[in-house]
Amino acid sequence: MSNLEPRVLFVAWDGVRDDELAAAHTPCLDALAARGFRATMRVHPKNPTISGPVWATSLTGVHSDEHGITGNDFHGHRLGSFPDVLYRIREGLPGASTFATGAWAPLFSEVSGGPLLVGGGHRPMSGIGDEASRELIASIDEATTGRCAMELLTADHSAVFAHLERPDMVGHSEGVTPRYRAAIETCDTQLGVLLAAIDARSNRANEEWTIIVATDHGHRNEGGHGGESHEERTAWIVAVGPELNASSASHVDHSDIAAHMLHALGLPIPSEIAGRPFGTRSAGLTPR
Repeated sequence: MSNLEPRVLFVAWDGVRDDELAAAHTPCLDALAARGFRATMRVHPKNPTISGPVWATSLTGVHSDEHGITGNDFHGHRLGSFPDVLYRIREGLPGASTFATGAWAPLFSEVSGGPLLVGGGHRPMSGIGDEASRELIASIDEATTGRCAMELLTADHSAVFAHLERPDMVGHSEGVTPRYRAAIETCDTQLGVLLAAIDARSNRANEEWTIIVATDHGHRNEGGHGGESHEERTAWIVAVGPELNASSASHVDHSDIAAHMLHALGLPIPSEIAGRPFGTRSAGLTPR
């Protein structure tokens, strides 16, 4: 058993189509995948290909039939019964702290039935509405990256979550275009900033980091999602950390993100969670 202190970073890239990711120049993400795994997967059939249900599954470990989020309005959710993984970490590790930041209001604030995260989180430029332009979203993603990097560099959080929204905004406004791919490549640059902050930590030599990067859904060529096409329902996860390798890519699901975050920090996985740590689900066994 390692004597290193476990830490977890989960970075969400919203609306990044799998084939466009493969074609984009993403050296930071590729380096993580080479050390761990990259998995292409289907969005679970219980979840529509919409951000709210899928990010809720990623952060709670259960699907929409249990957490109750079926769209981007969270009213009527059952998060009291199925709280987010950051809350579970704080409850399971007395004295531990977590940090969350990003642009999309329902994740972090009392908008559209949110927040998804117990206690909310840091939302740069929180006074803006959800109909911000893609240029403004680009600025918010930069602010998200800067604040997250500062927290990673200077604070002692057990787990950190960052949500980057620009690829999805470009996909909605103009479809799968060169600017959509450029937005993906910008996410990779921002990931590099976060990784550099981790590497520059004063206690880095005594820490063992699990890093997870994932998307929620894809996009149609003309832009938009929520349907059943292959392009919309195909998603992906990249992860690196203890015990993770190429074989860990088999049979993964969004619900496994929350489960693996708990596992990486040495916490038990509650029986009500559908997810399992990466690489532990038997062939052919799908999450309930």
